[in-house]
Amino acid sequence: MLNKDELINKVLEAEWKMFQDVPNIGGKAACQEDYRTFKINRVGQAITWSSAALESYLTDLIEADKNQRNLLTEKYGRMMKSTSPEEYANIENLLPTLDGDVTTIIEEIIKIILAWEEELKSKYPDITKRGRPTYSSQDTLRVTSIETYLRGELPTYSLKTLKLLKENILNQQANRINASEITLEYMMKQYGFQSLEEANNKLKTKL
Repeated sequence: MLNKDELINKVLEAEWKMFQDVPNIGGKAACQEDYRTFKINRVGQAITWSSAALESYLTDLIEADKNQRNLLTEKYGRMMKSTSPEEYANIENLLPTLDGDVTTIIEEIIKIILAWEEELKSKYPDITKRGRPTYSSQDTLRVTSIETYLRGELPTYSLKTLKLLKENILNQQANRINASEITLEYMMKQYGFQSLEEANNKLKTKL
């Protein structure tokens, strides 16, 4: 049985492989060549998950690969519903349909995470203003909000993974843990800051 670090590494490996195969008009996007940033972002999220949720998601990735499904292609495709509706209309029929249970859990997860993000905006405004906007209403052709990102990614998880992720998030919420803050702190430390407070103060002086 893999420990949590091993699970994260396996998930990262599988996701990076799929990320390399995401089709992009005009060839590979610059972000598809930037493993360091990809790793920071994905590990930052994964460390907030329970081992059970990670194990289930790793199974999702393995099964998808066996069935020639690219979950990351599906994720970015679903995001286009908000960022590029006309193009989304051309691919919508290629995406798996979602049943009611999946949709309900996704909405419950999104509600909690967006509340965490609003809390971060209040505590660390000079960090968060450099990142994604919070809501889909703020999307543009070039800028994707956190809400739209979640609406793209969460439907790629199996029902089992979603249930385990929801359980993990509800436990964090009950214990007043902001998982988005854990992710942000991890990311800032990877970029050389000692704390979120230090990062917020130093980024403020650069504006």
